[in-house]
Amino acid sequence: MNNEYLRVFRAFSDERRLRVLEMLTQGEQCACALLEELSISQPTLSYHMKILCASGIVRERHVGPWKYYSINTEGCAYAQKLLQKLSFGGEDVEMRFIRLLSRLLRAAEDIKNGLRPAKNACCSCLCERVAG
Repeated sequence: MNNEYLRVFRAFSDERRLRVLEMLTQGEQCACALLEELSISQPTLSYHMKILCASGIVRERHVGPWKYYSINTEGCAYAQKLLQKLSFGGEDVEMRFIRLLSRLLRAAEDIKNGLRPAKNACCSCLCERVAG
């Protein structure tokens, strides 16, 4: 997987970043409003905003010492195109994610029950399971 995918999907891989994105759907937000809503420190917010801006999904605007963040529609369209490229054999992305989540849930349940994939099992499908 190339760096473009990693930058975009990293933005979606944290609960706080998802909360920021939800807030930004209401319109541009000042960093101070995000800090107050998330109850996090300024360095933590800066870390998350750096990831969101690097993904292209969020844009930053400076007004004096203040920073304002908003959704970047071009970046969102690009992220959508990346998602669409992930479809395999005509299977749409939503269905692929549902199948992946199903496999992950099954694997988590197996681990909880003391099972593990067989040594020769394909790590991505988790289809061959044996008692641990």
